Amino acid sequence: MGELSSSERDAVESIDAAAMLDQVLGWSAVNSGSRNLAGLERMAGLLGDAFATLAGELRFEAPGAVESVNETGRTFAIEHGRHLHLTVRPDAPVQLLFTGHMDTVFGETHAFQATRWLEPGVLNGPGVADMKGGLAVMLAALKAVEASRLSEQVGYDIVINSDEEVGSLSSADLLARVAQGKRAALTYEPAALPDGTLAGARPGSGNFAIVVRGRSAHAGRNPEDGRNALLAAADLALRLAKAKGPRLSVNPSRIEGGSPTNVVPDLAVLRVNMRPATPEDEARARSIIEASVAMVGAEHDVAIEVSGGFGRPPKPLTPEAEALFALVRDAGADLGQTIAWQPSGGVCDGNNIAACGVPVVDTMGVRGGKIHSMEEYLIADSLGERAALSAVTILRLAEGRS
Repeated sequence: MGELSSSERDAVESIDAAAMLDQVLGWSAVNSGSRNLAGLERMAGLLGDAFATLAGELRFEAPGAVESVNETGRTFAIEHGRHLHLTVRPDAPVQLLFTGHMDTVFGETHAFQATRWLEPGVLNGPGVADMKGGLAVMLAALKAVEASRLSEQVGYDIVINSDEEVGSLSSADLLARVAQGKRAALTYEPAALPDGTLAGARPGSGNFAIVVRGRSAHAGRNPEDGRNALLAAADLALRLAKAKGPRLSVNPSRIEGGSPTNVVPDLAVLRVNMRPATPEDEARARSIIEASVAMVGAEHDVAIEVSGGFGRPPKPLTPEAEALFALVRDAGADLGQTIAWQPSGGVCDGNNIAACGVPVVDTMGVRGGKIHSMEEYLIADSLGERAALSAVTILRLAEGRS
């Protein structure tokens, strides 16, 4: 180890990597897909028991209301699991935020349900990296900090939501509320690369369901009386796709609707994802949608309704964020870890936190890879390694370092 203080050294030496691995194995055995409400409730209970060892007020927050649009163009409510929220020393001079998620992309009926060792030290399993391993890292680091003489200097909120993998729509208000007044935030998504590289700047992300309503008619007898919603949706998809560029990703992903071949289709639902690089690009994307909808509606004589929005704001690398990254880098150097960062095309709760004006490093979790696939893996040695990185970072924040 490098230039660690005695408090930092004690914190690092107290971390029990074997216990962390046991937690990951136990938590990964519970299916907590974003739509598996029973599994999420079970996972919330296990996490509640584990995080209750930290001195604070633990509660489960009800999910916010979320609506979606189905293939018939109708709006319906989506249920989500509860979100864990723990508050520790809210009156301490330094206030931090730690976030993670309990849900995975692997649903209750998915084939990927069990862990196995690919080779010594490399664990394959659902959520081992994204992010049940990260939750173990967060908890171990905070336990180490709680045992330090510096613990009274730092207070914090922990939010572990149940819907990060589906956009955090039911937890967005909670994240925004607890982010207020925080000095910094750490989020425990897995490292961007297996070598531990962090994700720096991120684009924003918006998901849209665009409902096009035309008029049905017989395709042979009187097609001129019809208004083809499918054709209008396709035209809209092409117009939006033309806006794609280095600062704006546009992905029309699906058109639902249609009719029998002898009927002019009167309904189509176009689904689009847009990822703007900056807030200015997000504003431009909104204008592009508005203008394209107006032109297609007029040219095809159809009614168009736009649902959805930019649930993940862009996350540029601000000077405050760069200072926090530098603090993490220096902590890593003193632990013998090389820490770098690079832009990422992905999005996460770090986007939402950064939009509140709070600097955040959002890939403080384990090293591993191939997330969101049946090949997802965790490098087991990274559990203790990354917990040490977090613990030293938190202790230095507690001392007021920037």
